[in-house]
Amino acid sequence: QVNLVESGGGSVQAGGSLRLSCVASDIPYWRRCVGWFRQAPGKEREGVGGIDIGYDDPYYTDSVKGRFTISQDKDSATVYLQMKNLKPEDTAMYYCAADRKACPSEYIPLRLQGGDFEHWGQGTQVTVSS
Repeated sequence: QVNLVESGGGSVQAGGSLRLSCVASDIPYWRRCVGWFRQAPGKEREGVGGIDIGYDDPYYTDSVKGRFTISQDKDSATVYLQMKNLKPEDTAMYYCAADRKACPSEYIPLRLQGGDFEHWGQGTQVTVSS
C-alpha cells in the first residue's frame, strides 16, 4: 500500500507564502505523475497543477499560474507546491495525488479534470486571511 502524506499547510495573511510537501512512503519511485488539488467548503475539487516526475515540466491552472510553483526532490521522493502571494480565495484543503501513468504536460489538464490518479493523500489545510 502506497501512502501519500501532505504537510506544510497553515494560516497566513493575504500576500503570504506557504510551501506544501507531498511525500510517498515506502517506494520512492513508484509514482510518475503527481497532481495537486484543492477543495474549499461547498465547492468542487479543483486541480491546481501537476508534474510528471520524468519530464519535470509542471502545468498550472490559470488561477494559480505565476504564484504557485511545483518542484520535486527525487532523493527524498518529495514533490513541493510553493505558494506565493496567497489570496483569501486560495483557502482550501489541499491534496496531492499520484499515479504510475506518465503525464506529459499537455495531458495534465485532462488528468486533473478527471481526478485520474490512483493514490491520494489526506490533505493539508491552507487558510488565507484578508
